[in-house]
Amino acid sequence: MRKFGLVFLLSCFSLTTRAQSRIYVNEYLNIGVGARGLSMAGATAASTSDVYSGYWNPAGLMKVDADYQAGLMHAEYFAGIFKYDYGSVAVPLKKKDRALGITFIRFATDNIPYTLDYVQPDGSFNESKLKGFSAGDYAVLLSYAQKLNWFKKNKDLHTRIGASGKILYRNVGSMANAWGFGLDLGLQVDYKQWIFGLTAKDITTSYTAWSFHLTDEEKKIFDATKNEIPIKSYEVMLPRFNFGIARNFMKAGKDIQVLAELGFDVTTDGKRTTLVSSKPISIDPRLGVEASYKNSIFVRAGIGNFYRALDNADTTNTKKYTVFQPSVGVGFKVKSFSVDYAFTSLQMQDNPLMSHVISIRLDIYKARKQAAADSRPPARTVAPEPAKQQ
Repeated sequence: MRKFGLVFLLSCFSLTTRAQSRIYVNEYLNIGVGARGLSMAGATAASTSDVYSGYWNPAGLMKVDADYQAGLMHAEYFAGIFKYDYGSVAVPLKKKDRALGITFIRFATDNIPYTLDYVQPDGSFNESKLKGFSAGDYAVLLSYAQKLNWFKKNKDLHTRIGASGKILYRNVGSMANAWGFGLDLGLQVDYKQWIFGLTAKDITTSYTAWSFHLTDEEKKIFDATKNEIPIKSYEVMLPRFNFGIARNFMKAGKDIQVLAELGFDVTTDGKRTTLVSSKPISIDPRLGVEASYKNSIFVRAGIGNFYRALDNADTTNTKKYTVFQPSVGVGFKVKSFSVDYAFTSLQMQDNPLMSHVISIRLDIYKARKQAAADSRPPARTVAPEPAKQQ
């Protein structure tokens, strides 16, 4: 019974102590945020244009037209075992040529049974000793974006750049925690109906350093179960690039709008299970489509997470076929409030677990128009002329 409560703990530590040489580090940062981006399979580096841009591409914060914009999202995976929460705020500065944003992400599981003291020496169970702990991954992104005047003479070209500094924190109860830091850069270019986007994540390579606080009793359990007793460890996140090419197929001002984006997720941490897989880099293509009516009703779909799998019907184990994961979603906007829904997966290849994701967005405007109206002098009136006497 003692082993049961420490299964999750031991698995976390066994991965951490070998973190220097493995890939898929801090993958919770690559799940995606917001139902819009998730329903488009993550193909949004070019078209992202709201508070969620702090995650997808910080350059997109320049398209926030409200005085303040806030976003919230909640999702659950593995039958509610893992909770995924997100919150963000974006604030364009006065001249609208710069913008700031802050993003908070939590991916965690709570109430993990800790049974080290649950079983007594005589074999009985002490319910008062049965405790629970949480294992969570946290990230705070501080974002900055501004316009670039690279093409002043060409009115069809508009360029934006952004950056997000990441503060990472991970913990496994009171037994271990880790801190890390990283930097993401983003660029967007508009040309007529085309939008080009690039996000360079962890461009300087991000390191997460672990420290452990095991008690003597916990160390005995590690030794008895033939697990390595960790002392110090660190994880390395190599650069990752998200390319996006988007196009608006309808002219501006039309009630019906259609946008499509083709994206490429390029990783540099080793050979992954992707459509293009090699030792130096792996490439995962993504495609997303969004149709809207009067900027109030949205329908979205996407495909991504492509890979080649062996055909089980082939006894020679040589034939392969291409597998991908679809996602769909809808959105509604009423005045300053938007709610989006996505039906998508956790980017798992073998047995994708589909989940329902809901996110909201709130646009906040200052009462500038009313204040300006109140400050105006009263309108001048002209008294009617007196009636002439007959």
